[in-house]
Amino acid sequence: MHIDLLMNSSGTNELFYRDKNVVVIDVLRASTSIITALNNGAREVIPVASVENAVKVSSSLFGDVVLRCGEREGKIIPGFNLGNSPFEYSADTVTNKSIIFTSTNGSLAMVNAKFARKIVVAGFVNITTVVKYLKELNEDFVIVCAGKEHHFCIEDTVCGGMIIDILEKNEMDTTRTDAAQAAHILYKSFKRSLFKMVRESDHGRYLKSIGFEKDLKACATVDSIPVLPMIDKGVVKLKREE
Repeated sequence: MHIDLLMNSSGTNELFYRDKNVVVIDVLRASTSIITALNNGAREVIPVASVENAVKVSSSLFGDVVLRCGEREGKIIPGFNLGNSPFEYSADTVTNKSIIFTSTNGSLAMVNAKFARKIVVAGFVNITTVVKYLKELNEDFVIVCAGKEHHFCIEDTVCGGMIIDILEKNEMDTTRTDAAQAAHILYKSFKRSLFKMVRESDHGRYLKSIGFEKDLKACATVDSIPVLPMIDKGVVKLKREE
């Protein structure tokens, strides 16, 4: 099993992902919000790259079962139903709804990977479930960290490093690129203080400054939502047990 890791999603095009297995990570907060929404009964999440695409896609679906959701600069997009806080995606709000979702970083990474063979959405909240799937798949894969506006962000890379660490502890025979190795080393530096790492990250400090400090704890909680979201034909749904 060969593991590659991209520390942000820039610098690649859609063809790069063709026939690859991909794990997309956006800890703060797209991964966590999408995982939460699906766990709370959303029918599907459709990630799109832009606000314009969100409006276009949602207008082609039945209005009473569609929610336009997402953020720009961490804040809800004017005219949208929900932003990007996992606490907004309660069962009362999202059950049986189709969610059109756009965010600054995470949804773009998901859209870019649309030609991949398999695409999994991961965060700290479902990390053991993701690793179990990767272990059963037993194929090469690429971890794609959404990053922050085409730059490195520590929380996504540490989460990728944690995936590698758990696979290692499961005695999987792996090889790694230098980037994957660096992520693993970084995780080992922060594994005893994940919440502190998230809280003190650039984006963590920014989210705190605009009133989303509560989200940080939710996004840093390991295995709180043990589900497996997978993207197929541009739509994110939960993978059910066979």
